[in-house]
Amino acid sequence: FFFQQDGYIDFMEYVAALSLVLRGKMEQKLRWYFKLYDVDGNGCIDRHELLNIIKAIRAINGGDHETSAEEFTNRVFDRIDVNGDGELSLDEFVEGARKDEEFMEVMMKSLDLSHIVAMI
Repeated sequence: FFFQQDGYIDFMEYVAALSLVLRGKMEQKLRWYFKLYDVDGNGCIDRHELLNIIKAIRAINGGDHETSAEEFTNRVFDRIDVNGDGELSLDEFVEGARKDEEFMEVMMKSLDLSHIVAMI
């Protein structure tokens, strides 16, 4: 689906995104997460963007973590930044999530809306 690049989410965009998160195929979800996490819209996720994502996910989900957000971010880049340029392309992000269970789990938890839907 298509998002307007106006900096706002209208109702139909919201419904489309919610539907995708709840029922979309894994690759569609990962592609949507990538666009969401690519804060500056340059087509890549850099360490700073990923670090902020990990920190936000941990703040929302709570719990104890064996590694710091910085260590986790570095580990993700070591594993899935295939060309070593310090940025994750869409392909690296999708492939990396598919191959790296820990990263996939974190990405899926980041927008797990099942508890919200259960309350509705």
